[in-house]
Amino acid sequence: MDEVVRRLRARGGWSRPRGGSRKFNGAPRPWVGAVPPVVLLALLFLYPLALVVQQSFQPDSGGTSLQPYADVFASAAFREALWTTVWIAVASTLGCLVLGLVLAMVIAFVPFPGARIVARFVDVFLTFPSFLITLALLFIYGTTGIVGSFQFLTTPWGVLLAEVTYFTPFVVRPLLAAFSQLDTAQLEAASSLGARPLRIVRRVILPEALPALAAGGSLVLVLCLNEFGIVLFTGAKGVTTLPMLVYSKAILESDYPGACVVAVVNVLISVGLYGLYRVVSRRAGA
Repeated sequence: MDEVVRRLRARGGWSRPRGGSRKFNGAPRPWVGAVPPVVLLALLFLYPLALVVQQSFQPDSGGTSLQPYADVFASAAFREALWTTVWIAVASTLGCLVLGLVLAMVIAFVPFPGARIVARFVDVFLTFPSFLITLALLFIYGTTGIVGSFQFLTTPWGVLLAEVTYFTPFVVRPLLAAFSQLDTAQLEAASSLGARPLRIVRRVILPEALPALAAGGSLVLVLCLNEFGIVLFTGAKGVTTLPMLVYSKAILESDYPGACVVAVVNVLISVGLYGLYRVVSRRAGA
């Protein structure tokens, strides 16, 4: 009897011989474990998103039509918000790439006391909420700040500064990971052959940094396109991005179909850029 039990355990279950209809297999089906998270994802994310898409095709007059899309696309407010969103996101991304590359090279290649602490602080900085950084900038550039007389933070350039400040660590982190894989013997060999620092950066460091720069830049671009807290918290006058337009139409104007249309456009742009980010990250090995 014990021998039979051991054989059944080794096989993972038991089954009747030919002619029997009852079977048992101790190994669970592969798809069984995926059902609960898929259902949870559908209820918490896909279902609300489907409601937003459905509402975008239902004008206030009733029925189902493309009229909400036609009205939104024809409005000057949408075109201005789209342009503002794109140029601020692109400018912020470029600023993060330049500043992030410089900071990462200093942390990785310039020996100074506390370099490891600074690198760890970059990781901690990634957990900060965006409004906290904007609040800190308000104490400097706000109406009652140190240089508040310039009213800098309430302009588009203030939003740009806040986004560059907040999102630069998202570029620094992958760059530090890439630089940790760089063979320092290459830098020493280039230096011993008389190469100047700028030439070493251009010929040795930059090629190694390009994949990380592409991955970090793609992620920052997606985050900047969807940033809401920084724009709202700075109180920048005349700066209306797509997330701010969604808020304005839904909360201030009660134009829910229009708000859903703008939200759908924002989601489509974000999903497309996220797909680009995944492709770049895969090629970069991130």
